[in-house]
Amino acid sequence: MRLGINLGYWGAGMDGDNLAVAKEADRLGYDVCWAAEAYGSDAPTVLTWVAAQTERIDVGSAIMQIPARQPAMTAMTAATLDSLSDGRFRLGLGVSGPQVSEGWYGVKFDKPLARTREYVEIVRRAMSRERLSFEGEHWTLPLPDGPGKPIKLTVHPKREHIPLYIAAIGPKNLEQTGEIADGALLIFPSADHLEETAIRHLRAGREKAGKTMEGFDVCPTLPLAIGDDVNGLADMFRPYTALYVGGMGSRNQNFYNQLAQRMGYEKEAAEIQDKYLSGDKQGAAAAVPHQLIDSTTLLGSVERIAERMQAYNEAGVTTLTLAPAGFTLDERITALRAGTEALERAGLA
Repeated sequence: MRLGINLGYWGAGMDGDNLAVAKEADRLGYDVCWAAEAYGSDAPTVLTWVAAQTERIDVGSAIMQIPARQPAMTAMTAATLDSLSDGRFRLGLGVSGPQVSEGWYGVKFDKPLARTREYVEIVRRAMSRERLSFEGEHWTLPLPDGPGKPIKLTVHPKREHIPLYIAAIGPKNLEQTGEIADGALLIFPSADHLEETAIRHLRAGREKAGKTMEGFDVCPTLPLAIGDDVNGLADMFRPYTALYVGGMGSRNQNFYNQLAQRMGYEKEAAEIQDKYLSGDKQGAAAAVPHQLIDSTTLLGSVERIAERMQAYNEAGVTTLTLAPAGFTLDERITALRAGTEALERAGLA
């Protein structure tokens, strides 16, 4: 099992330390460094900055938002980043959510699965440098009855095949991801529930495409915090969990809330959402069960984290992405180093 790191969103308050974290992850042999985007920093700019100042670690978008860019633009960006980084770029895509898609980008959040399928097909065709033409429900290239003609990408990516990941939570999206992507970006993964909530759906998609899980990258992100007080460490992540379970999306379209329900927290997920959407964010955080936090993070001693890593490996994870937590750079670096030590103790390095 490989290790990655996730820098999250630029502008979240730890920006000055993120390059140092990425450089240390590169030195320690971490496999990939991911960066996110929502409606603040964009992922490609951050990844370019990191790639320019590291040597070996891959850089990946987790995610580049589908409503933010035309698919050909995404292919251009991916090819450019792969070329500039000497073949170290991984393209992670996702549809975002209805509020960001419609409120920020002005793109209807309808038929997300069909839109993703078409988008991926166009991106792959463009990155392969064939003359681009496509006829679908959401995109037609070139536009009919106009001056446009099929053209091809002029930039040569370093690699013939840039790995393509999709952020997926729901069963149908997970199945499609297994069918059309090279990897899945997962969030709030519990090793105990991973088979039922994710792996079986990914496997079904792979089977639909006539493939196995061999070579497919199952890549969940988990916050990581080192210390002896597991309860105290878990409390650090109450606002984070409450935000996603309670406040991401609308009452009827919150994928993280639905995931918590599928893990057996139906009543608790409803309470967290009720409190969060009513403005009681502290109450929502207090309502998050300790076990939900503990099962979707890596908390405690190096020995405890090593045991958890073994569980994730056995559940089918191939790249475990860590988000090292801490109030200072030293604390984040300590957590990062503990991640590699735990992997070694688990016998997975």
